[in-house]
Amino acid sequence: MTTQTAPAPPTSAAAPAPPAARRRRRRPSAARTLTRVLIALIVVVQVYPLAWLFLTSLRSEHDFATGDPFALPKALTLENYARAFETGDLGKNILNSFIVTMGANILIVLLGMMAAYAIQVLGFRLSRLVRGLFLVGIIVPVQIALVPLFIDYSTVNLLDTYQAMIIPLAGFALPLSVYLFSSFFEYIPRETYEAASLDGAGPYRIFGLITLPLSLNTVVTVVLVNSIFIWNDFIFANTFVLSEELKTIPLGLQNYIGAMGKVDWTATFAAVCVTITPLLLVFLVLNKAMIQGLESGATKG
Repeated sequence: MTTQTAPAPPTSAAAPAPPAARRRRRRPSAARTLTRVLIALIVVVQVYPLAWLFLTSLRSEHDFATGDPFALPKALTLENYARAFETGDLGKNILNSFIVTMGANILIVLLGMMAAYAIQVLGFRLSRLVRGLFLVGIIVPVQIALVPLFIDYSTVNLLDTYQAMIIPLAGFALPLSVYLFSSFFEYIPRETYEAASLDGAGPYRIFGLITLPLSLNTVVTVVLVNSIFIWNDFIFANTFVLSEELKTIPLGLQNYIGAMGKVDWTATFAAVCVTITPLLLVFLVLNKAMIQGLESGATKG
C-alpha cells in the first residue's frame, strides 16, 4: 500500500516579516532623529556666519548703514572689494601671513615628526617622560612668553622679522604635533621596521622611506590644525612686528578703522572674505586626507 508524503511546510526564510518588525524598520529611532537634528543645527551655526559675511561684503555701504544689518542685500556690488584693497595693503598682508604660516608649518612638521620618531620608534631611556613633558607644553599659555621673547629678540636684533613670529608659533604648536605623530607611529607594525633593519636600512633611511610616506595623512592633519591658529595669529604679530611691511592679516585689518573709531564695515567684510578664502579652499581640497589622518592614529593613544 502506497503512502503519500505530506507537502513540506514553507521555510522560515520565505515567511514574510511580521508587521511590527516592518514598522520598526521603517520608523527611525528617536536617537537617530535627534542626531540628525543636532547635525543640522551645527551645520546652520557653522554655515550661516560665512553666508552672512559673504552677502554683507556685497552690500553697498549706504544699504548696510541705513538698513537691517542681517537683511538680504537690495543690490549686489563689488565696490567693497576694490575699496578693501585701496584702504589697506591687503595683498602684502596676505603674503606675510602665507610666509609665516608656511615657515612655521615646515618647522612644526620636521621637528614634530623627528621628535615623535625618536620617542616612539627608536626609543630611549626616559622616552615616556620626555613625551609627557611635551604634553605638558599643551597647557602652557602663550602670554607668559611675550615679555621674555621681546627682551631676547631686542637683544639679538630679531624684532620686526618673520623669524620673530615663526619661532614662537612653531614652538607652541610642537607639543600637540609630537602627540599626533607619536600616536600614529605607535600603530605602525614593528615588523615593518624590523624587516627594513634586516635589509640593512639605518634609522635615517627607515625614516625617509617608511615612516615619512606612511605619515602623509597625519602631516596634512597637523598642517591644517596648526594653520588655523597661525593664519589668524594676532598676539605674536602685534607684539613683535613694528613696521607696516611685515603686518599680517589680523594686523592689517586694523587699517579699516578710520578716525574717531569709524569703521568701514562693508570693506572690512570684503577683506575678511578675501583672507579666509585660501583656508576654506585648502580645507575643501584636503578634507578627506585630514579625516583619514585622524582615523589612522591621530586620535588614538
